[in-house]
Order: sequence, then structure tokens, then C-alpha cells
Amino acid sequence: MARIYNFSAGPSMLPEAVLVKAQQEMLDWRGSGMSVMEMSHRGKHFMAIAETMKNDLIELMAIPANYKVLFLQGGASAQFAMIPQNILNGKTTACYVNTGAWSTSAIKEAGKYCEVKTVASSEEGKFTGIPAFEKWRIDPAAAYLHYTSNETIHGVEFNQVPEAGGLPLVCDMSSNILSRSVDVGRYGIIYAGTQKNMGPSGVTVVIVREDLVGLAPKSVPSVFNYQQQANSDSMLNTPATYNWYLLGLVLQWLKAEGGVAAIEQRNIQKADKLYQAIDQSSLYSNPVDKDCRSRMNIPFVLADAALDKEFLKQAELNGLSTLAGHRSVGGMRASIYNAMPEAGVDALIEFMAEFERSH
Repeated sequence: MARIYNFSAGPSMLPEAVLVKAQQEMLDWRGSGMSVMEMSHRGKHFMAIAETMKNDLIELMAIPANYKVLFLQGGASAQFAMIPQNILNGKTTACYVNTGAWSTSAIKEAGKYCEVKTVASSEEGKFTGIPAFEKWRIDPAAAYLHYTSNETIHGVEFNQVPEAGGLPLVCDMSSNILSRSVDVGRYGIIYAGTQKNMGPSGVTVVIVREDLVGLAPKSVPSVFNYQQQANSDSMLNTPATYNWYLLGLVLQWLKAEGGVAAIEQRNIQKADKLYQAIDQSSLYSNPVDKDCRSRMNIPFVLADAALDKEFLKQAELNGLSTLAGHRSVGGMRASIYNAMPEAGVDALIEFMAEFERSH
């Protein structure tokens, strides 16, 4: 069976070259006589894989020397709790911006450890925009300011870095990391699950400025403590070794494709094409404010919701998979992460046009 175009929001499609490379090395990694998934995480082979992976991420994101790079488990959802546990540093409040479902989840989890001050929210507008920065009410006494740079479910993305009012800026970049250039030095913490742009699920990348490491109280368990994880090169417990390896292959693929700057231009072109097709249609529409439309996750609805099931059925028959919107919002959603080729977007646009003509 031919490979389909997978528009899933995550776990998402991987570059075919990465899958082929993993297939080639499945039984014997580079003459070692064993699969990566069989290797000791302390052995020389896997240590080489881990070092290369980390160095490639540092290179691709131009991560400054005063940052620790951690590869943890538990997904971004675990970081919702680990961040306040690690960097409240005796303070009792933290500031959060609410722009969608994942912001809401982060706020709820942080509320177990501190008073959360929601400095701005687009909930009243059904999460279709980003509150104007000048209306944000940041508490200077808070421990940090948190925001989600791209809301996977609602399709809202920040196109500029917000000012944090002197607080450490913390960002969930799970669904747009490595898709656009980022000035890491403006952040206290960047974190991201890998299952969108970096590899399969099972690894969470945490990039944390050194002055925010070592602040956790003794009550925080060792595996949740940034300092202890940094001291052990993220191997305080056995890591998800095969997923680290696949993450490393994706990073090598991205370097070969020209790096983040090159992939960003592709992402702009893909997203512009799809939004143009939606905006010029009388059947499809996108609810998000144009100044903050996501390049990664593009939701759209049909003018007649009764056609939704038929649209999805016909899309599957045409090799266009996983286009249903999240159950909380309905409609459709096309996730077009780094690994989605432009040909996939072209195929979707062609199908959408034909479906509109026939319905």
C-alpha cells in the first residue's frame, strides 16, 4: 500500500527519509550487531547517539551556552506540573496567558502548586485570537510568565515574542518548535513534546536557562528535578532510548534540508496556499483572526456541517488521512508540520476544490 498524507495533529507524520534510515538500521546499527532499542543507555554506541542528538538540537536552535538541554518523559503535560515545582523559588504566584485548550490545561495543573494569575485570555472569543499585548496585566511579583506559542486545537499561533515584564518567559512550543526561527535567549524555559515536529511521542525537550536550574525544593522527586536531570545528562532513569535515536534522525534530516530557516520558508508557503484556498471558497472557512493563524494546524469548517462525514470519507479514499477536527471544536483540521511535503498540501487543496464543485 502506498503511503498516505497524514494530517494528524500528533503523533504526526515523520519524514520518509527518517523512516527508511530507521528501517535500514533496525537490526544492526552501524556495525554494532544490534538494534538501538537493544542497547544499554550507558554503552558507547548509545552515548554517541545521545551526544550527536543534543549537539544537533543546539546547533539548529542556536541555543546559548548558558542553557541546559534536557530530554525527559511525560510529555508537555508533565511540564505543566514540573515548571512550577522547579522555578517558583518560594514565590506564590505565576502569570499565564490563556489562548486555547493547552493553555487552559497548563493553568489548571499549575494551580495545584501556586496562585495562577491569568494576565490575558481569548476564551470569551472562543479562542480565535490573541489578546492585545497592551492589555496584558503582568504581576511583577510573580515567578514567571507562561504562554503557549501555538494552540494545536484552535489553530492560533504567536507571530512575535511577548514581553514578560522582567519575568522569566516560559513557553510551550510543542507544536511549532523547529518550524520557525526562535531567539532562545529571550526565554527562561522552552519545552516541547516531540510528537509534532521532532519525532515519535515519548520524549519531551526542555531548554532551561541555568539560573532557573537548582531552585526546586527538596520535596520535588528526583526525576522531576531539573538540576538532578541535568547532572545526569537526562539519564537519571533509563530514557526512551529508541525515541531519542529517532529524534536524532529527524534533526539530521532537518539539517540536510537546510535547517530551521529553510523549513520555515516552506512552512510559510504551505500555510499560505491552504489559507488562500479556504478564503477563496464559499464552502470552507477558517475562524481564526488572520494576524495569528497557525502555520502548523489549520482548522476549517464546512458551510453545511451535514457534509462533514462525507468529506472525511472521501478524503480518506483519496489518501488524505486524519482531517477531523478535535472533538471539542469539531469541523476539520489539517496539521502540516515540517514533515508534510508541499505535495500533500497541494493534494488536499485539489481534493477540497473538487469536493466543493460536486457538493
